[in-house]
Amino acid sequence: MSLRIRLSRGGAKKRPYYRIVVADSRSPRDGRFIERLGAYNPVLPSDHADRVILKEERIRHWLGLGALPSTRVHRFLAKAGILDALPIPEQTKQNKPKAKAVERLREAEEAAKSAAEAAAAEAAAPTPAPEPEAPAEEAAAEDAPAEDAPAAEAPAEEAPAEDAAAAEEKADA
Repeated sequence: MSLRIRLSRGGAKKRPYYRIVVADSRSPRDGRFIERLGAYNPVLPSDHADRVILKEERIRHWLGLGALPSTRVHRFLAKAGILDALPIPEQTKQNKPKAKAVERLREAEEAAKSAAEAAAAEAAAPTPAPEPEAPAEEAAAEDAPAEDAPAAEAPAEEAPAEDAAAAEEKADA
């Protein structure tokens, strides 16, 4: 005879009350049972002392005889410290990223790895010793960006004129 420690529903409509019973696994949910081991009242708040009532000594006796608790009863027993908690099952595919996400992660890892290698190579590269003529070159370098700056601004000024010409063509059409 296979024994189960499970819940047997009682109470009125919309007012559930469960008895924790040990029963033959082939008997109906609310049918014949061997012994009543406790009660569960889901209507009470979760921190209320009478929400779950267990006869720990009798539960340990039936567990010793080979009775298997249902999933819900196993949770109650784990919370009471009678059994270890059930392990969380590994999801098959739902918790794993899709193919495109895996590809993006791989590309990001490769990019980070190549950037780290480039930084390491740059740090490892010997720097040339400064020459005595370096201050004169720096002065020339400071003048060069000043000349480049107006050239960079000029195309920005021309862009609105091009946009205006494009807007007039659309208006004519």
